[in-house]
Amino acid sequence: MCEEFQLDIDKELLHRISFGFAGGLGNSGAVCGAVVGAVMAIGLKRNRVAKMDEVLQELAVSREFRNRFEAEMGTINCREMTGMDLTTEAGVTQFMGSDIPQKVCFPAVALAYRLVVDMLKETS
Repeated sequence: MCEEFQLDIDKELLHRISFGFAGGLGNSGAVCGAVVGAVMAIGLKRNRVAKMDEVLQELAVSREFRNRFEAEMGTINCREMTGMDLTTEAGVTQFMGSDIPQKVCFPAVALAYRLVVDMLKETS
């Protein structure tokens, strides 16, 4: 996305910042890390605003992203998407030995990327 929108951002820094998003925020099963990353990307690309009506317009972009993602995936929560409890070692082992990453996580990341790029093109 950095190349597509010509954002001069250190990729290593982005990887370090987003590392804890995995597994629904630190393997907690909460909000999917792809969703959090996409909302972060929206914030990086969109303009910072000061007036309340502008703030509400900007927040609406993230809300619309969430609505679109949820419409396709059924939820934004990792545990609900994967059906796995990643807070335990047994859950992580089960997850890693399953086809869930290929069937759920990789498509969720691809969807988040596609939606955020499309939305940023629409709203830029």
